[in-house]
Amino acid sequence: MMTVREARRQDAPNIVNFQLKMALETEDLRLDAPTVERGVAAVFDDAAKGHYYVAEAKGQVIASLMITREWSDWRHGWVWWFQSVYVLPEYRKAGVFAAMYQFIKEKVRRSDDVRGLRLYVDKRNVPAQQVYTRMGMNGSHYLTYEWMLGDETE
Repeated sequence: MMTVREARRQDAPNIVNFQLKMALETEDLRLDAPTVERGVAAVFDDAAKGHYYVAEAKGQVIASLMITREWSDWRHGWVWWFQSVYVLPEYRKAGVFAAMYQFIKEKVRRSDDVRGLRLYVDKRNVPAQQVYTRMGMNGSHYLTYEWMLGDETE
């Protein structure tokens, strides 16, 4: 049986490990582990930065994701962003993300001030896009552009 719950600080090592694996797997990017450890700890230290959720099966954390918030003046409410989604490879295609998505979606339905859910996905990550489409999400509205310190090509 699988359960979804809000993460606890003792889940941090699993979350860090998942983030390191995800960056390498999806973007061929090797993250600095101490930086990721500090970043994950910062979320547990300051709830305004986000909240982690995990899925467990057989006493093992098998997936994690982070929710961050964005204020929408158009909707007079919050939009929650899925970030840092990772499911262990042996648990993929087993409904883990679907369970996590439904868990979060129900929290939104019970909230008075959250209007919806969003996420971004690397355009090369077609399997993830297919999962999100099956969940009823669509990617037809926006493109995401970014600039990150350290990524300059000049």
